[in-house]
Amino acid sequence: MKTNSLLAMTSLVLILFLSDCLLAQRPNVLVIMTDDQGYGEFSCNGNPFVETPNIDALAQQSVRLTDFHVAPMCTPTRGQLMTGLDAFRNGASNVSSGRTLMRPELKTMANVFKDAGYRTGLFGKWHLGDNYPFRPSDRGFDESIWFPSSHINSVPDHWDNDYFDDTYIHNGQRKQFKGYCTDVFFEEAIQWMKAAGTDADAESDDDASAKQDEPFFGYIALNSAHWPWFVPDQYRGPVQEKLLENKSQLGAILENKARMKSLVSFLAMGANIDDNVGKLDAALKDAGLFENTIVVFLTDNGSTFGADYYNAGMKGKKTQLWEGGHRVPCFIRWPGGELEVREISELSQVQDLLPTLAALAGDQVVRQLPKKLDGVSLKPVLTGEVETIGDRKLVINYSRMPGFKATYTDGNPAIPQRDGAAVLWKNWRLLENRMLFDVAADPSQQNDVASEYPEVVAELQEHLQSWWDEVKDEVTTPQRVVIGHESENPMMLTACEWLDVFVDQQRQIRNAAKKNGVWHLSVDQAGTYKIELRRWPRESGFAVNAGCEKTKVTDGLYPKGIQLPIQNARLEIRNGAGILFKGKSESGGANESFVFQMELPAGEIEMQSWMNDENGDSICGAYYAYVTRVE
Repeated sequence: MKTNSLLAMTSLVLILFLSDCLLAQRPNVLVIMTDDQGYGEFSCNGNPFVETPNIDALAQQSVRLTDFHVAPMCTPTRGQLMTGLDAFRNGASNVSSGRTLMRPELKTMANVFKDAGYRTGLFGKWHLGDNYPFRPSDRGFDESIWFPSSHINSVPDHWDNDYFDDTYIHNGQRKQFKGYCTDVFFEEAIQWMKAAGTDADAESDDDASAKQDEPFFGYIALNSAHWPWFVPDQYRGPVQEKLLENKSQLGAILENKARMKSLVSFLAMGANIDDNVGKLDAALKDAGLFENTIVVFLTDNGSTFGADYYNAGMKGKKTQLWEGGHRVPCFIRWPGGELEVREISELSQVQDLLPTLAALAGDQVVRQLPKKLDGVSLKPVLTGEVETIGDRKLVINYSRMPGFKATYTDGNPAIPQRDGAAVLWKNWRLLENRMLFDVAADPSQQNDVASEYPEVVAELQEHLQSWWDEVKDEVTTPQRVVIGHESENPMMLTACEWLDVFVDQQRQIRNAAKKNGVWHLSVDQAGTYKIELRRWPRESGFAVNAGCEKTKVTDGLYPKGIQLPIQNARLEIRNGAGILFKGKSESGGANESFVFQMELPAGEIEMQSWMNDENGDSICGAYYAYVTRVE
């Protein structure tokens, strides 16, 4: 008996030892996503106007996916990356207008890696929800330094952030960071990675040592090179010189001085990104992390400038279904792994990265994947086990901003529609359920060949209809911010979450956008709630009826804030049973806010506000609402 027990104990110790060895060998994973750079923004992809030596070096050490697709706008891409699901299935289908919220019950890439024993960190742009239960800390990230909504200086961002010495959200608390935004996000990520899991709160040296053995999943998600095009000035000179050297190839943009000036700043932001990629690689090598870290580099949508100066032969840009709107670079590097360094022309999409990275990281991570994914693992192709993953049809669809002019609908394009789609199959592209292009024979998509290939059109239309039937009910159901939960009480709501209404820029607050909309919310628990309506955020200190002066910031000028004759406010809250609260505040526009208090039951509600003049006529909704469940 003793011998059997000894053998069993020895076997258990051996199994645990081997398991620990396997855990120690698991690769780190780092995803770098830049904003608004397209396929052609890099010298490795033939751009004669830029020099991106560090990103080029990364590309040369990587598997390069040359037919890789994202959404034409950033939130859908980011939600697809995190969940492995199409935008219309995961809920995050638009850049604002109440449709950035990724369904809270879904597992994210951070959840998958965290549940497999990885440390998880986000640095930069999240854009999948600013409030509970949608924030990075709610979605699997241990460490997060981020800013809300779509860009720095968005409506919910800290007032007058300007890319330099800004205030970001660090693990739930606002904190100022010194330096240029891109430099800050890379430097904070590097320090976090180099710490190799050391835990300042570890109770003993043994605890800290155990933490050091944890691999990491890091996500550096930049706001650069998104508008406003602010950048350290030293990057502009070399970019301008390079453009002038090749001005004979620039075309009509040369005649537009304002657009040229913006292009210089945009490309200068790209040069700064490239410098930071070089610093990252140096830091990985210095820390002994280079060989066993999988690095993925991609962009979130097509270029904002590519169509003006260089687009790698493609048509279209950000927000468009043309190839230039959604085909982007994707480089995957793992020096110590089993990847074949080469170009792969396999049709692939951002949804594939979750199952692919899980498969590369090993079975323990794969076991954490959700059962249903739209993406597939590309590992067999990346490692050379197979030549192709098979015949695929991919659907790209997303909710547009409300002011867009769409050719597929006469209604509000923010409301998801079946025909706002591109269907990709081999070399075919079916756009808006009616136009067909062969991008192999016609890469610039000049010739609609739908009438020549009716059988291809029919097959792709059938696929689109089948796909739409699966997602149409989910995508039309609004996701709801939760108020009164202990994880975020008090909280700030903003006009970014007005369903199908676009107010997402602090510039719109300064310009006094005369818009209104409805917040779709869920009350976590019944109780007394205080709601404070504001035109300006608290940190501005401005009265409701005040304007503000032009503001000189580090690299630009924010416009003068228009004064509005606001004198009182109304608030209405309702649910399926009717009106729960209806009130009017007469406190006067010289105050900073209008305050209401009421009893609310738990459950789903809709809330709307009106800011009125002295006659009671509505001017706009309250752009900011601070909500507190009173203990």
